[in-house]
Amino acid sequence: MARLQERYKNEILPALQAELGIGNPLAVPRLEKIVVSMGMGKAVANKQLIDTAAAELAMIVGQRPIICKARKSVSNFKLREGMPIGVKVTLRHQRMYEFLDRLVSVAIPRVRDFRGLDPTGFDGRGNFNMGLGEQTVFPEISVDKVQFQQGMNITMVTSAGSDEHGLKLLQKLGLPFRTGK
Repeated sequence: MARLQERYKNEILPALQAELGIGNPLAVPRLEKIVVSMGMGKAVANKQLIDTAAAELAMIVGQRPIICKARKSVSNFKLREGMPIGVKVTLRHQRMYEFLDRLVSVAIPRVRDFRGLDPTGFDGRGNFNMGLGEQTVFPEISVDKVQFQQGMNITMVTSAGSDEHGLKLLQKLGLPFRTGK
């Protein structure tokens, strides 16, 4: 069992249950999945970028990503339906907790000029979205071998019904949110 998953079961779950006043431990907010995606607008001109991004994302998360294809043709972007334009991976259970643990303890502290995550990244239902400007904040990626800087979007889907409950859950899991202005 992952370190963060064990901590959730032994420490965070009882603390949230008491703090939120929830009697049933199964009703306490929990992390359901994490979706990591990379949009590759440059892949229209260079097809090898998709393969490189997929390989780097697989190294970061430990799971092979799927390649997302365009649903519509857009002539202004020289995009045809069915062209590969991004990669994404959905993490659940142990891999999800391992990735979150590495994100909080290793990757986020390596971000330059980091002042905390924006708490307005919630969607109204307790799910949180954040972006990273470059993939090199993860130690699995060698800076010397990176051909291009590529950002990624990380979505954390929770079972919380509100943003307040989702915020409390993610704060207890160790995500460093910005406070005040």
